[in-house]
Amino acid sequence: MHEQYQPLEVEAQAQKYWNEHHSFRVDEADGKEKFYCLSMFPYPSGKLHMGHVRNYTIGDVISRYHRMQGKNVLQPMGWDAFGMPAENAAMKNNVAPAAWTYDNIAYMKSQLNSLGLAIDWSREVTTCKPDYYRWEQWLFTRLFEKGVIYRKNGTVNWDPVDQTVLANEQVIDGRGWRSGALIEKREIPMYYFKITAYAEELLSSLDDLPGWPEQVKTMQRNWIGKSRGMEIAFPYDQASIGEAGQMKVFTTRPDTLMGATYVAVAAEHHLATLAAQRDPSLQAFIDECKRGGVAEADLATQEKKGVATSLFVEHPLTGAKLPVWIANYVLMTYGEGAVMAVPGHDERDFEFANKYQLPIRQVIAKVEGDNDFEPTAWKEWYGVKDESVRTVNSGKYDGLGYQAAFDAIGADLAAKGLGQARTQFRLRDWGISRQRYWGCPIPIIHCASCGDVPVPAEQLPVVLPENVVPDGAGSPLAKMPEFYECSCPKCGQPAKRETDTMDTFVESSWYFARYACPQFEDGMLDKKAANYWLPVDQYIGGIEHAILHLLYARFFHKLMRDEGLIDSDEPFKNLLTQGMVVAETYYRTLPNGSKDWFNPADVEVERDAKAKVIGARLKTDGLPVEIGGTEKMSKSKNNGVDPQAMIDAYGADTCRLFMMFASPPDMSLEWSDSGVEGASRFLRRVWRLAQAHVSAGFAAAVAQDTLTDAQKEIRRAIHLAIKQASQDVGQNHKFNTAIAAVMTLMNVLEKVAQDDAGNRALLQEGLETVTLLLAPITPHICHVLWHELGKEGAVIDASWPQVDEAALVQDTLQLVVQVNGKLRGHIEVPAEASREDVEACARANENVLRFTDGLTIRKVIVVPGKLVNIVAN
Repeated sequence: MHEQYQPLEVEAQAQKYWNEHHSFRVDEADGKEKFYCLSMFPYPSGKLHMGHVRNYTIGDVISRYHRMQGKNVLQPMGWDAFGMPAENAAMKNNVAPAAWTYDNIAYMKSQLNSLGLAIDWSREVTTCKPDYYRWEQWLFTRLFEKGVIYRKNGTVNWDPVDQTVLANEQVIDGRGWRSGALIEKREIPMYYFKITAYAEELLSSLDDLPGWPEQVKTMQRNWIGKSRGMEIAFPYDQASIGEAGQMKVFTTRPDTLMGATYVAVAAEHHLATLAAQRDPSLQAFIDECKRGGVAEADLATQEKKGVATSLFVEHPLTGAKLPVWIANYVLMTYGEGAVMAVPGHDERDFEFANKYQLPIRQVIAKVEGDNDFEPTAWKEWYGVKDESVRTVNSGKYDGLGYQAAFDAIGADLAAKGLGQARTQFRLRDWGISRQRYWGCPIPIIHCASCGDVPVPAEQLPVVLPENVVPDGAGSPLAKMPEFYECSCPKCGQPAKRETDTMDTFVESSWYFARYACPQFEDGMLDKKAANYWLPVDQYIGGIEHAILHLLYARFFHKLMRDEGLIDSDEPFKNLLTQGMVVAETYYRTLPNGSKDWFNPADVEVERDAKAKVIGARLKTDGLPVEIGGTEKMSKSKNNGVDPQAMIDAYGADTCRLFMMFASPPDMSLEWSDSGVEGASRFLRRVWRLAQAHVSAGFAAAVAQDTLTDAQKEIRRAIHLAIKQASQDVGQNHKFNTAIAAVMTLMNVLEKVAQDDAGNRALLQEGLETVTLLLAPITPHICHVLWHELGKEGAVIDASWPQVDEAALVQDTLQLVVQVNGKLRGHIEVPAEASREDVEACARANENVLRFTDGLTIRKVIVVPGKLVNIVAN
């Protein structure tokens, strides 16, 4: 055993053993409890960042712990390999996205392996490979035939220069992020998953996920957005519109219907089109609206604009004529693209009505307190929907609470055939069409005679050509006759293959299931294997995926269940959302106002007596830099740390130990070079103590009944550490406090004299315990230590240590003694001593006698097992 800890040599030795023995390859084992641990798979962007390292280390610690509990543990890994970053890199470097992607995968895989992760690489999946997306296409065709997937026109952000659809985040100040062209709203044919058909189940089954953070479940509930309201029809005023019909709206506030003073429609609404045909001056505003973004968040914050039309609709209860406005805050995708405007009790309508001097009518008032309604200044109580308000200025409906008004107005509307109660969801169907190249081809063929025809199963997969270099001007597939020219599967006539590709969220919505059977060729899933492994027992990933990815994955799981592929209802039993890795930022402001960011490694900081940073200078020129505060590690702020550089310098175990010790997994972790160095020092301490012990030779175990009191305390420290770590790792995922317990144990073991056989036996037990408790966290050094400590087999095949409760029993207790709350000494009493005996012992303590001399003892407070406080005056 080397005298000094040599991490690179140790880690190479451990990894060689694991590879040669296929240590992490698993199969379905009947009669053995399974544990499926999964971290969200990475996008192969080129290099791991510290967020990856933290995520995968957390998963690996959990996986290794459960393996030590005797479970059949699966921890797979793959690559979320389709998407825009590959296309952008391809255009920048003039290479095919496939080549860029596969090169990155090879490099990142080597980085993951250097971390020593217990991954079953035989189950690796890569979403851009046909053997994966073939089954995605197969399921698509099945769902299309059943109507769960359908095609309709959808409103999108269209870049007229690049001839492509942009995501909302790619629209910057109304222009395309790449071309700079003014973005248009355009309706194009899109494919949609009917996720709304599952909205109720997606909402209700959140209650079946006790292992998920409440924050995530609340975010999903809000996104699904179930609301009970009323569909109300406003008949067309035929004199102004010239045709019979109804404008339908959905509202959660039918109690305020008598306060409606106008209606507003989206730019794409039929009434907007009709108005523009009669008044061409309206078309410019409609075009402006179509150039805006389509995100609800953008619409909520943008300036409210509108134009009046010459059209009117009739109030469904009073018959009064209400003017029709075209407004930029109305989404065609919400309801039927129209809203009834009640400016007195809707903040958005209030803002709009004040801007355009439209009537504002109060129709609810407080039951108690001042009804200080002002039509020019919005107050929160105007929008209240509960029993603290009553209807006013509403004719026959005056004096009603929310529910009573809802029922009364609903009954009258129903009698007229102009309204009905309805439950609506904020959730919209999932549009998955992308006019991009690097994605899974949509398996549909367009035939002039037969319409949209799914590609037959025997013709799947529709393979994406990989030798294409996109130029950014639309999808390359639309310019490749060799790709889109085909024959109709039904009639055999010439037809055209769909050139849109799928949203990359589709690939990440079922990868967890394919890991159960990645080589299965007879279907999307091997049902026996899928039912054995699913649901995932522990899923780990960032809170930023709380809504879309997790919601889509839950939806896809239910789709696969309903196709008979799996039996479970939910994909992830327990969810851990890890915190970010953050670091200090430093910058200088340039003459043009922009900021030049400096990496923390290039900055020398000055600290005060409390170690707070009070100044910073750039090492190269010695001049000051501004302190930007602690931020998430990112390229934009230049505050990232290269994981590979840290592994090369300190070893993977040091990086893993620091990551797990610096913060609980669900909290942010602040990067600290000194913390990394501290982790390295601790591992060297463990190695040094083990090396000294091994060099001195092993000692036979001694009978427990022969231990001295001092030796009993050593053994008690060993089993206290086991107890603490078992709770922290196994139950609470508080790896930082588990490591702290091992450090406390090390403090005890380092003081053990090695000149006694009993002490040496206890030191052996202690070092074995340290090795086992650290094995999930620092697996390489523990692999070697286990062997050097004379143990047979590998530490990964060892069991987690068990607490010996007898070792925790104390013959004597040391108690703190206070006089009037101030520490005055310690006493040692038998563990079974009565309260009276403890009090008597405390009163007899020489320090107590000294500090109570001349005083009268008024009360003695005994806290069992901890302290005695003598109150005297």
